[in-house]
Amino acid sequence: MEVMDKQSALDYINQMFPTEASLSGVEPLVQKVQSEIRHVDAEILAAVRQQSNSGSKAREDLAAATHAVEELMYKIREIKTKAEQSETMVQEICRDIKKLDFAKKHITTTITALHRLTMLVSAVEQLQVMASKRQYKEAAAQVEAVNQLCSHFEAYRDIPKITELREKFKSIKQILKSYVFSDFSSLGTGKETEESNLLQQLSDACLVVDALEPSVREELVKNFCSRELTSYQQIFEGAELAKLDKAERRYSWIKRRLRTNEEIWKIFPASWHVAYLLCIQFCKLTRKQLVDILDNLKEKPDVGTLLLALQRTLEFEEELAEKFGGGVQNREKKTDTEEADRGDNVSDIRKKYEKKLARHQGSGEEEPDGCKDLSAPAAGFNFRGIISSCFEPYLIVYVELEEKTLMENLEKLVQEETWEIEEGSQTNILSSSMQVFLIIRRSLKRCSALTKNQTLFNLFKVFQRILKAYATKLFARLPKGGTGIVAAATGMDGQIKTSDKDERVICYIVNTAEYCHKTSGELAENVSKLIDPQFVDKVDMSEVQDPLVQDEFSAVITKALITLVHGIETKFDAEMLAMTRVPWSTLESVGDQSEYVNGINTIFSSSIPALGTLLSSIYFQFFLDKLASSLPPRFYSNIFRCKQISETGAQQMLLDTQAVKTILLDIPSLGRQTSGASSYSKFVSREMSKAEALLKVILSPIDSVADTYCALLPEGTPTEFQRILELKGLKRTDQQSILDDFSRRGSGITQPAIAGPSAVPSAPPPSAAPAITSPVVVGSLISREDVLARAAALGRGAATTGFKRFLALTEAAKDRKDFRKLFTG
Repeated sequence: MEVMDKQSALDYINQMFPTEASLSGVEPLVQKVQSEIRHVDAEILAAVRQQSNSGSKAREDLAAATHAVEELMYKIREIKTKAEQSETMVQEICRDIKKLDFAKKHITTTITALHRLTMLVSAVEQLQVMASKRQYKEAAAQVEAVNQLCSHFEAYRDIPKITELREKFKSIKQILKSYVFSDFSSLGTGKETEESNLLQQLSDACLVVDALEPSVREELVKNFCSRELTSYQQIFEGAELAKLDKAERRYSWIKRRLRTNEEIWKIFPASWHVAYLLCIQFCKLTRKQLVDILDNLKEKPDVGTLLLALQRTLEFEEELAEKFGGGVQNREKKTDTEEADRGDNVSDIRKKYEKKLARHQGSGEEEPDGCKDLSAPAAGFNFRGIISSCFEPYLIVYVELEEKTLMENLEKLVQEETWEIEEGSQTNILSSSMQVFLIIRRSLKRCSALTKNQTLFNLFKVFQRILKAYATKLFARLPKGGTGIVAAATGMDGQIKTSDKDERVICYIVNTAEYCHKTSGELAENVSKLIDPQFVDKVDMSEVQDPLVQDEFSAVITKALITLVHGIETKFDAEMLAMTRVPWSTLESVGDQSEYVNGINTIFSSSIPALGTLLSSIYFQFFLDKLASSLPPRFYSNIFRCKQISETGAQQMLLDTQAVKTILLDIPSLGRQTSGASSYSKFVSREMSKAEALLKVILSPIDSVADTYCALLPEGTPTEFQRILELKGLKRTDQQSILDDFSRRGSGITQPAIAGPSAVPSAPPPSAAPAITSPVVVGSLISREDVLARAAALGRGAATTGFKRFLALTEAAKDRKDFRKLFTG
């Protein structure tokens, strides 16, 4: 029965007796419960009795198991005792048999050793006879047999007889070595043609050398190579041939030697690689002699002679690499060079210096290499550079000649530059820039075919100087401002006059500088792929591949765009001068827009469409930003330069101002580049609205002019307000009361009037090309010195001029959003 908690019991009782009438069944229920209790007690008692009986039976079973284990242990001990007795009996039976077995084993070993000793004695005697008769083929096999027999007597080295035999065998091997070396000394003396069996005898002698120690073979091959190169050393150390222009004859000599003796040298086993080792010694000796020649030159080597010798050396090294393995690897290495300029041929080197080489040509022609390939060793020797690397320290004259040639070509290209674009051209870049990089790529290909080490890096530095020189040429072509007494007298000092052609040339220069900026980085990447790995880090000098050169072209872009802006400003200023000459005080009626407005419209109508077509969107947007920060403030300041303005004159000027505003807002449309013009339009509208506000102040009545000025131009100054009163025609005596009233209003602002920008930021770098946000002017009490101080903190570590400084200044001015103050002196 499940145990119920108190609540459950109450629920159960309430369920059994829901009403008072049901309480009559309590007595039967109690009797039933008592009956069940008695039944449960009886079951418990029976279970206890049964458990008591089970414990007695368990103890009896445990005692029986213990007795069985004791009996099992007794039987095990009895079996072990009988086994030991059996083992003792077997040992006694086999004792005599074991002695006989050991005796048999010793007798067998002794008989075998005596038999081998007999064989060894006989083999040594036979080897001695063969050695005396110079029977090399039989002796080679006999040496192998004696070596195997001697290996069985390693444990008997202290026995006198064995020691005697080993010493005798050693002396016989020494005799064989001396005979073999003596016979090989006759190789190459002509005896092989007189004695028909000499080559076969030497071939058999090679078998003996293989049977002897490896050091014997190394010594023999070394002596043979040294003997072969003795005549070479004597020939080319002489005064006649010990010259740089005779290098080709050196390689012809060894190739002729290899071809002539190919059949004779077949006596050497292929595994000896005699021709391979001979070529290695030849290369090392040739390198030493060439270094001596170069060191002993009294003056700088002739470039043509030096390059021809280097070219022939490279060709020879390549032939050796092909002959002895590695040709596929070299062809893969050549791929990078071929990709640099597929239109050129390495043979251009000789063509380039053809005249200089004419007097140095040797009489001997290059021998064709008829040698067949020989087996190369598994660990191949790298022939590439083994000789040619000795030329590296002396190639500075080649680099100097390349630089001179490149500079001459650059001067010629710039002189022949028309500063116009060919019809149908889609690039809008000057042809001279493409030609400059073409001659640089050709120079790179020529040099990389010769060397990929220090010389290539030196030439890369030359490329940098050439590109900087080209950037200087582009910079010099930009229109310059007027200077001198005449310019100062005419008011044109520092101003830049630009024609329509000048503006097109400036755009071409911008596009060309951008092309050079991009291509110079690609050039550095190509050089880093070709050059030896130890120079790669020197080529990758900074964050970009070639920052020094690229900064030069960035500066050209910046200067060109600023020049373009200055040219527009100069034209604009001429119309502003015409504006000041209009008799504003005597105008009788308001008519159409004034003539100077038509002039401004003509300026932009003739210039902007071409600029929008030639400049990319990035640089055109930059150009717009500079115009926005310059022209509206100039127009505003120019109003103060006018003489007295009547009410009719102010109305006419207000009409003109709205016309000029419309013209300025239409500039993006004229250039057909309106994608990023929204910020430009907002700024122009805000700045021109100041000019409109100024004219509205001039139009206001005298008694309310101060209120109008404070409401429309809250940034105004007392000086500016006084000038407005003068424009209205008030005399000094009449101005004083109005000025006093203005001063009492406390309207003075520390900001000075804007006269136009005096500093302009750099153009965006071509690689980054960020969009320039147009300036926004809002009044602020923060001084210009505070702005520059914050800019210095933000721009620390960046360039003091250029686009980085511009970004720092703009970041510093975010709080006040007064970009005009960044460009005021």
